[in-house]
Amino acid sequence: MHLTRREIGKLALAGVPAAWMSSATAGAQSRSTPRFGGLSVGVIAPYSFRAMGALDAEALLRHIVQLGLGATELQSPPAEAFVGAPLPPPRPVPFGQPLSPEQAAVQRAARETLRQWRQAAPAGAFSAYRELRKTFESAGVAIQLIKFDDLSADWPDAEIDYAFTVAKTLGCRGITCEPPLSHTRRLGRFAEKHGLMLGYHGHTAVADVEAFARPGSWEQAFFYSKYNGANIDIGHFTAGNSRSPVEFIREYHDRITNLHLKDRRVNNGPNVPWGEGDTPIREILQLMKRERYTFMATIELEYPIPPGSDTMTELARCVRFVEDALADA
Repeated sequence: MHLTRREIGKLALAGVPAAWMSSATAGAQSRSTPRFGGLSVGVIAPYSFRAMGALDAEALLRHIVQLGLGATELQSPPAEAFVGAPLPPPRPVPFGQPLSPEQAAVQRAARETLRQWRQAAPAGAFSAYRELRKTFESAGVAIQLIKFDDLSADWPDAEIDYAFTVAKTLGCRGITCEPPLSHTRRLGRFAEKHGLMLGYHGHTAVADVEAFARPGSWEQAFFYSKYNGANIDIGHFTAGNSRSPVEFIREYHDRITNLHLKDRRVNNGPNVPWGEGDTPIREILQLMKRERYTFMATIELEYPIPPGSDTMTELARCVRFVEDALADA
């Protein structure tokens, strides 16, 4: 069922979960928010630190604290490694390059082992998740979201329930993920069952009816469930739609789990250092401050690291950009 934007606009905000809309109950808040004018500013990890090699959860925490941030969108691998889950081995070739039949078989078998473990996860695993939450919160960092990249309606019920239980145990506001649009009807039912939002991450494939890229994709998911939300990557939105995401953010702010901050150019242009592209990062941050939006502004380092620089230097540059933008608001 596909509705017009006008039809969905009348329905999208109806019945938005009260707990999500209330800043008092929307999840742990960053202790560093006064630095950012009351906003929750964090970083997606470990993706933003990927050039530094494999980092465990505790190493990531040290880097997040070093940056002066009080929140994170934590991807599932370091969290699951912390609790002893049998994670698949690293992909033997970069994404975009095909696996050999033998390599593909190894990856499938490892993924199935993890799936079976998740469906019967021992109580000790959730005790370890509680310890991970305590470790982060003791350092002043809230795990506001956990990202299960491949969460989809193809997962068995017990594995989907596991993901939501992990999110609750970590004190998250919700889960972020990247499923096809058609999967969000079933996933939304699980979100309703557990009372947690799902934030669907967007890219640039605006012509793909199953992708989250054009505004109508998220609007369709909103129609399926009041617990279906949007993880808007403002750089991808600008590059794919060749226009600003400000209007969409303003209209659907109550459905946004978080933003990914990056700068890209229109017409599917490249990632560039912040302030050198067409993405209105400054305007969006100032909008968030004026309207007192409670969702996290999530730094995502994706532009190429310049010669002579490094990950932490560029992330610190992004943090200063946020500070400067909000100081002008």
